[in-house]
Amino acid sequence: MVNEVLTLLKNAEDYLSGEEMSKVLGVTRASIWKTINKLKEQGYTIESSTRKGYRIKEVPNIITKSEVLEELHTQLLGREIVYYEEISSTNEEAKQLAREGCQEGLVVIADQQLLGKGRLGRNWSSPAGTGIWMSLVLRPPILPLQASTLTLVAGLSLCEAIEAVTGLEARIKWPNDIVVNGKKVCGILTEMSAELEGIKYVILGIGINVNTPHFPEDLPYASSLYLEGKQQYIRKDILKEFLMRFEKDYFTYLEVPTFQNFIQRYEAKCITLNKKVKILASSQEYVAYAKAITEEGMLKVVTEQGEEKIILAGEVSVRGLYGYVDEEKEKGV
Repeated sequence: MVNEVLTLLKNAEDYLSGEEMSKVLGVTRASIWKTINKLKEQGYTIESSTRKGYRIKEVPNIITKSEVLEELHTQLLGREIVYYEEISSTNEEAKQLAREGCQEGLVVIADQQLLGKGRLGRNWSSPAGTGIWMSLVLRPPILPLQASTLTLVAGLSLCEAIEAVTGLEARIKWPNDIVVNGKKVCGILTEMSAELEGIKYVILGIGINVNTPHFPEDLPYASSLYLEGKQQYIRKDILKEFLMRFEKDYFTYLEVPTFQNFIQRYEAKCITLNKKVKILASSQEYVAYAKAITEEGMLKVVTEQGEEKIILAGEVSVRGLYGYVDEEKEKGV
């Protein structure tokens, strides 16, 4: 009912009476009145007139199902959306829905996550009303070993989507952190259920710090688009742009399920390449020169001893010599 009333109000050129809406939807005027109040609770500014009816004056910066679906031009991704004001983890909910047989392309969105997850078991801060906390269910007909490159494809699509909407210079820190001005504004966590013969589902979890005003002191390399761009951004615009761009890239990926078709675009955005980095593995730590990205999405490096190594995402952590993305070197120091 909320979505139907909202659509009628948005499509109306002027005021729309409760009586007109009740006739179109086949409900009572009391039901219309209750729905109008629900929309107001969600943040919509709705003017009301005893003689004229209702009209929307201002749309809030929210990422509800109705707002995201509006003008979302996709065939698969986001055609089914599950929205929560608050949830423990969108990834956990998406996994449950995937196990129950939900369709590919389903998106779980939350305004707030209580137990958001990042890479390597880290927590992801997900406060209400500030970011995009979402998980996407995919069922690619590929081998489990090929799935890791999907994360890099998603990171590339997301990086380009953020640039397109905000105008900020977004870059990728291998494998899939999105950074602006050397600060992390977005992370991607991929989880998978598979058997030897194929993948049951892939859950692509994404957290974007859009309008987050501040971060705890123990997160020195975290930032938001708001802090870096000095302005608020419309969350649904970024989310929709990502879904549309990633769908196109996803279909391209399925034609040839390697990273081959994306390497040139990815390397142009990757700030890890062509500099010395610190490789932090579980048993050792060493400095190497980041040389290239392979067709499997791995990082090719050359150690100070001249040995060439292939680094697999998820096995190690890569840092700049002087900070998260080698900030001093970026500034020319």
